[in-house]
Amino acid sequence: MVLKAPWTPPLLRGPLSWLAEREQSVKDGVLALVLTLLAFVPTLSHIGAQIGDLPERPSDALSIGLTLAQTLPLTVRIRWPAACLSFVGCAFAVHQALGCPTTFGSVGLYLALYSAGAHQVSFRRTPAAVASAGYAVLTVVLHRLGSPQQIPDYLAFYLILAAVWMVGSVMRRRRAEEAERRRLAAEVAAAAERARIARELHDVVTHHVTAMVVQADAAQFLLTSAPERAGEGLAAVSGTGRRALTELRYLLGVLEATGQSASADPAPADRAPTLGKMGDLVEQARMSDQPVEFTERGERRPQSVDVELAAYRVVQEALTNAMRHAAGQRTQVLVQHGEEHIEIEVATEGPSPSPAAAPATRKPDPAGGRGLAGLRERVRMLDGELVAGPRPEGGFRVRAVIPTQPVQE
Repeated sequence: MVLKAPWTPPLLRGPLSWLAEREQSVKDGVLALVLTLLAFVPTLSHIGAQIGDLPERPSDALSIGLTLAQTLPLTVRIRWPAACLSFVGCAFAVHQALGCPTTFGSVGLYLALYSAGAHQVSFRRTPAAVASAGYAVLTVVLHRLGSPQQIPDYLAFYLILAAVWMVGSVMRRRRAEEAERRRLAAEVAAAAERARIARELHDVVTHHVTAMVVQADAAQFLLTSAPERAGEGLAAVSGTGRRALTELRYLLGVLEATGQSASADPAPADRAPTLGKMGDLVEQARMSDQPVEFTERGERRPQSVDVELAAYRVVQEALTNAMRHAAGQRTQVLVQHGEEHIEIEVATEGPSPSPAAAPATRKPDPAGGRGLAGLRERVRMLDGELVAGPRPEGGFRVRAVIPTQPVQE
């Protein structure tokens, strides 16, 4: 994250931007270095953590070393937060017990406590218990050395340290909850993507394989009854297979994570199922000896990819079911282009139901199979509606209303 706050001085924006792009270990090293430098600024000597109020001894090499021991361990405050707190806490305790001059470097105790609360993952209670015990020992030592502080003073300082630890713990929990939310969202997205891929493969494979089976059966029949026409049936099987491969290549290209297919394919739009290719579905069904009447009304306008694909799949699934369950029955496909929606109706004729034949006749399931269930979900995601079920006069009807989403130019 690059800091671009309006209150950031122009001279600091460059260094802060550089620091934001570095690894966390580099950031921690810079923090420790800055705190070390500030610890030796005289005007900041009155700012810092201090308990005991013992008489101050002159600054010497030992006090300087203890100051450095409170700042430099912050370099590993995220990698090893418990070790960082141990070093800083011990240095602070000795610093206070010897009455060394107060420095800004003692702020490192607060940073070490926060880091332990925010980044210590395992054995969290152990550092807290050890730190509390160490503080209790420090209060006893300070009292024996003649500190004027009373129990309420020690308790208040302890509560401040505990509050810093708790702030870090709250931040750790929030990060964990956010990571869990992202994980669950990724799982939901992956499940939705798997379901979408399954629907696409079902629509492509089922339709073309059904057509090829019907065409192969017709070609086999023609071999015995009209050999001179058998070649037409085999050509239809071959054409359907090629169309299936073309559509599968397009589908695999869309699902590719590399994105190379979009740039390497010279004509991806020719493979994409669109409203303009519904005529191909009708011709394919006719080659399978399914009598289909295709009617298109209204002015066709370019729609979004989701709308065009959903409309194409509705016709594809309806014709597939017609060839599978009502082979040879007259089928009507009506597509109406409106200002606000596209209405699609595919009706297949069939024998009128009679009470005598009802027990022996397989009744179509109004809920539909896997294909219709997937279509309902696809259309519903576009705020549309799909209804499928038997007709009173016999046969089956699929009707879908899909709101239009014109392509923005």
